[in-house]
Amino acid sequence: MALVYVSLGSNLGEREKFLAQARKAIEKSFALPRFSKVYETEPVDLLDQPWFLNQVAEFQTDLAPESLLEWVRALETQAGRQREAPKGPRTLDVDILLYDDWVLEAEELVLPHPRLEHRRHVLVPLAELAPDKHLPGSNQTVVEALKRVEDKSEVKPF
Repeated sequence: MALVYVSLGSNLGEREKFLAQARKAIEKSFALPRFSKVYETEPVDLLDQPWFLNQVAEFQTDLAPESLLEWVRALETQAGRQREAPKGPRTLDVDILLYDDWVLEAEELVLPHPRLEHRRHVLVPLAELAPDKHLPGSNQTVVEALKRVEDKSEVKPF
């Protein structure tokens, strides 16, 4: 069983409902799920859009990374996700952050997530679940990455 961390985000429609649906799907599909608190977060990259609700989930799975990516994309589609504008508004965004200690660079999937160490809205909830986890391919823990992150966007408990 692989230990996996994924981020959940929503900034369109009934944000709380979309995160709740994602949590329920994770609880039904995977072993030993745990969830961070929900945070309201300022958009990054594309600033002219609604604020997000974000959280991180931890669970164990037998799915290979590529199969987990297919599962994640199906979950986003069920929530009505439209991929119209990169970094644009979305009903549900699910990113695989960490898959055990794998380092992977495939066409469809990069592990750990390539922007993990640069995003406060991911590091804050991840630090809640796994503060001392060493980031694969890095010499730092989640908490150390959070202390060093240059992203100053607002992340507040919801």
